[in-house]
Amino acid sequence: MPGLDDLYREVILDHYRSPRNQGELETPPAVRTEGFNPLCGDEVIVFVDIDDNNVITDIAIGGQGCSISQASASMMSAAIKGTSIGEARQFISAFKGLMSIHEGELGGDGSEAEMGIDADVADAGDIRLGDLEALKGVVKFPVRIKCATLSWNTLAQALDEAASDA
Repeated sequence: MPGLDDLYREVILDHYRSPRNQGELETPPAVRTEGFNPLCGDEVIVFVDIDDNNVITDIAIGGQGCSISQASASMMSAAIKGTSIGEARQFISAFKGLMSIHEGELGGDGSEAEMGIDADVADAGDIRLGDLEALKGVVKFPVRIKCATLSWNTLAQALDEAASDA
């Protein structure tokens, strides 16, 4: 469905060109965690501020990298801001599940120009991923899955650090 493919590409490019929640938060109280993909050089920095009720009251992202890693970080920050730690962990699971649906399939080189969107990808469960659905075409290109999940792994690490500090 070419129309949907174009829409998904536009969503990715919009988040890449105008990232949400970009910047830094004061540490402490915020937790700062860095993620790095040595295979391609993508970097993501995640700041999370969590209140006494275990709600992510604020999040900021930074770093540099390809459009997939940076768009995914932007979409992630928009999706989890204001959620509880438990809900954020559900988002992490749902997104990682979306990225592993076609594990083992061979794809192309994963360039943005070549990336298509698979309209038959299964639902990610009870969590509504919203704009993140635009990234489901990444699964066709295994080399790019790490780009899409980098910010999510970094967020999981930040939540683990926040829990150990509590």
